[in-house]
Amino acid sequence: MDTPTHSFHALFVQLGLPSDAPAIARFLAMNAPLPGNVLLPDAPFWSPAQATFLREALQQDSDWAEPVDQLSQALRAPKA
Repeated sequence: MDTPTHSFHALFVQLGLPSDAPAIARFLAMNAPLPGNVLLPDAPFWSPAQATFLREALQQDSDWAEPVDQLSQALRAPKA
């Protein structure tokens, strides 16, 4: 069975965040770097619903897990 593949852009839509490229860049710039000891769903900038979605995506290894991992990596990357 094929599982759907979700894009980074689609993750922002799913989280209810602005999802155009400039808005994603602003979100990353405002919230990075996320300390290594903070799990992505535990970051202080998520609403409870967003945190639950992220936590469940990772725990269930859902089809959203890959873009959630990408978001975690993007938020941990050092600012250029």
